[in-house]
Amino acid sequence: MQTTPSEANTPDYLPSVYKQFLNRYPEVAQAQGALARAVDQRSPFDERTDRLIKLALAIGAEAQGAVRSNVRKALQHGATVDEVRAVALAAITTCGFPTAIAALGWIEDVTTADR
Repeated sequence: MQTTPSEANTPDYLPSVYKQFLNRYPEVAQAQGALARAVDQRSPFDERTDRLIKLALAIGAEAQGAVRSNVRKALQHGATVDEVRAVALAAITTCGFPTAIAALGWIEDVTTADR
């Protein structure tokens, strides 16, 4: 059985509301994690490409936490900061200028925090 990280041993950058979710609803967190793993296993894409796709979806949904998470994961899997920024720039014509600018701000927050 998969274990769910407790609030005490999760990374500092995770939002407190997510840490509380892990503690309050461990069975839901485990089920969501299992679903995510099943979807990932079916992906024909390499991890880097998969994370850039998920980043694009997160930007389109204006999901700040998902944008930040997928920026970190895309970089961990070999994407460059320029590639991550290019995903946000592509959002200008499909999602709108304000959405793209917000995403660029979230990307900068993540990439400058890691320096």
